[in-house]
Amino acid sequence: MEVEQGEEGTPKEIAPSSDLCVKDSVGNQSNEGKGECPSDGPNPGSVCNTSGETEARYSRLKIFNKVMQKSLDKFIDLASFNRFASTFRPLYKKNPQRMESIHKQFIEELRRAVEDDINRLIEEGRLDFKLNELDKLEQAAKDNPNPAWRPSGVPEQDFSSFLMPYYQKQEAYMRLELKKIKTENASLAQRVLAGRENIAQLEHQISTAVDDWKASVLQFEKLASSLCPADVFNV
Repeated sequence: MEVEQGEEGTPKEIAPSSDLCVKDSVGNQSNEGKGECPSDGPNPGSVCNTSGETEARYSRLKIFNKVMQKSLDKFIDLASFNRFASTFRPLYKKNPQRMESIHKQFIEELRRAVEDDINRLIEEGRLDFKLNELDKLEQAAKDNPNPAWRPSGVPEQDFSSFLMPYYQKQEAYMRLELKKIKTENASLAQRVLAGRENIAQLEHQISTAVDDWKASVLQFEKLASSLCPADVFNV
């Protein structure tokens, strides 16, 4: 950066020649973003790229980065050396080279701090992921022949049209769960009935065994009484 002294000792900043190239490149980028060809390019007879190829090359994340970079450049331009030296004019008059070095270091630190803040916001908000998701949704919408949703102008109707599919899905889910529960209950009822039948059979078997045991005891007592009558033992 070259600095010249004005008539009243005010520093004048000589713009580098690269600013023109930046403007031209910005113009070409804007034309490319619109799908237009630059008026004077290296190959005037070349065919322009289609809008689909342009959209594929320029995603939302890239556009966001370019916009933020341009905004940062404009912000940095506001802190030009001319304004910086005018604010600290006594120091500039004493040592212009030192003032230029301080300004350069100030610009570097300022740019680094702003870029760090922007990157931190992008990471915390997961902006890169969300912008890529928007690109995917836009691409999927292009392949969908159905017209996109538009508000009807009646808030109640729009609200109900938004909630009804959700409630219908919930109703279908609840019906499916209710059907599963009914099936499980029927299976459990069958198991309970089978268990009750088994218990009834066991009770019948036990009662039959007890009756057989009682009958065998009576029969034994009769046999014992017939073999050894009671009057034989009476003397």
